[in-house]
Amino acid sequence: MANYFSDIKEIQFELEQSELMPRIVSLKERNFEDKDQYDEAPQDFADAMDTYGKVLDIVGDITANVIAPNAEAVDAEGPHHENGRVQYASKTYENLDAMRQAGMNGMTMPRRYGGLNLPVTVYTAANEIVSTGDAGFENIWSLQDCIETLYQFGNEEQRQKYIPRVCKGETMSMDLTEPDAGSDLQSVMLKATFDEESNCWRLNGAKRFITNGDSDIHLVLARSEAGTRDGRGLSMFIYDKRDGGVDVRRIENKLGIHGSPTCELVYKNAKCELCGDRKLGLIKYVMSLMNGARLGIAAQSVGLSQAAYNEAIAYARDRKQFGKAIIEFPAVAEMISNIKARLDAGRALLYQTARYVDIYKALEDISRDRKLEPEERAELKQYSRLADAFTPLAKGMNSEYANQNAYDCIQIHGGSGFMLEYACQRIYRDARITSIYEGTTQLQTVAAIRYVTNGFYSQVIQDFEVENSKLEVESCSPEGETVASNGVAEKLSTLKAMSEKFNACTAAVKETENQELLDLCARHLYEMAADIIMCHLLMQNAAKAPELFGKSLQVYVNLAEAEVEKHATLVGKMIAGPLENYRQA
Repeated sequence: MANYFSDIKEIQFELEQSELMPRIVSLKERNFEDKDQYDEAPQDFADAMDTYGKVLDIVGDITANVIAPNAEAVDAEGPHHENGRVQYASKTYENLDAMRQAGMNGMTMPRRYGGLNLPVTVYTAANEIVSTGDAGFENIWSLQDCIETLYQFGNEEQRQKYIPRVCKGETMSMDLTEPDAGSDLQSVMLKATFDEESNCWRLNGAKRFITNGDSDIHLVLARSEAGTRDGRGLSMFIYDKRDGGVDVRRIENKLGIHGSPTCELVYKNAKCELCGDRKLGLIKYVMSLMNGARLGIAAQSVGLSQAAYNEAIAYARDRKQFGKAIIEFPAVAEMISNIKARLDAGRALLYQTARYVDIYKALEDISRDRKLEPEERAELKQYSRLADAFTPLAKGMNSEYANQNAYDCIQIHGGSGFMLEYACQRIYRDARITSIYEGTTQLQTVAAIRYVTNGFYSQVIQDFEVENSKLEVESCSPEGETVASNGVAEKLSTLKAMSEKFNACTAAVKETENQELLDLCARHLYEMAADIIMCHLLMQNAAKAPELFGKSLQVYVNLAEAEVEKHATLVGKMIAGPLENYRQA
């Protein structure tokens, strides 16, 4: 029987081989303080890792044998709009029931609320696995992650009220965008007013493009301060569907992810609760919410890339032309190798980001109960910055790779790929949204560019160079004679040359002191940094498991070197100008 976890050794590697995992587990488990209170709590690190593997094995089994087989039917049927409510596609209910019965909800929440207390890294793996089976369903199921924001910023009464419900399988949504406020969330105008008579807040207005908009529990961004027009007047609220007052006006007719209802909502005096403090809804809470969502889309993108690879290589091995399988044709073999290289590099970036997030979030959680030690505060600062810098890289690059890999998958299928009976067309349609929602790739560049200009990415790359220089290992014969080398020194030389071009381009753009030029070159600098970082991460993986990553490292370094050269050339020509060439009337 297929299993989307145990069948994919690369995911298991990312969980088991990182030197950061012992620290992550120790922090998440608070040195295993739950072991005497909860039977399911791990006793030590090995027990924790075994537990994580068993949980993901369940997710992998459900995905391979329930969610993936249902994907085409869900895509064809889609959700229905009936009397102001959403009815999921019939097979979606089967998927949800399977996950609920297995207890696969509230994954990262503490055990005292009924959660599984899993690290973000493990939850990220679950997201990837589910997305490989059906990215549309993953959208519904993974929104349980919104409870992280309520856990972090809500009060204890709200935690006790809502978190156990999510852990039992109730669904969530984040209601942010509006008809006139897409990415510009400062323009949100949904009105929140305090009802003195009922001693509660009320919401009035509309939201649009809300994923899973008829969920059980909503986190809502609304304008609580009358007369304001910017982010300082916005607060976060909790809306409970049981209280009524919100109707679904319509379900959007979308290109892809058909199983996930994207809704326009109308709030009519809807009762709600303030989450956290007033005026911090956008400035603090949505930023936290969006960073979690962006990591989730990065995982969804990697899952889609894995699905594209699965479909491409299976078809290429089976399809015969001119007397042999098309995978034997160099042009096809190269495309599949490129898909696999991008998949492996993007996955390495995804899990490195998740590990950084795990450490800083666990330390933040501990800081609510006690004062951190000086070394812990330094660790929190370090990993918070790394997580903030890596998240836009992981989201932006993996979403772009998902689109490219899905495109190439269809190309490998030829004319069959254009036919609806092949899954590659659904993967292609589902992938397209990943580089748009939860912040477009252009917005990921905006989030990342300060780490280019302040030298942070350059320092990260330099640190990787030092670390990876220790990977050069020569294998020896029984007699002690050198017989082979893993070639790290040669690749490091290539990466150092790429890094020099990146640094030179960055310096040249900064020297102009021209903000318009920096904005124009930002995407190129962003991708150069990401390409080099992914090369280093993939190099580390290949040194530990050459049988899994050796080929991908060779292919990806070649691809990245060509990309860095291309970007360096373009940046040089943009600096030479004139900028008028890039201004369109």
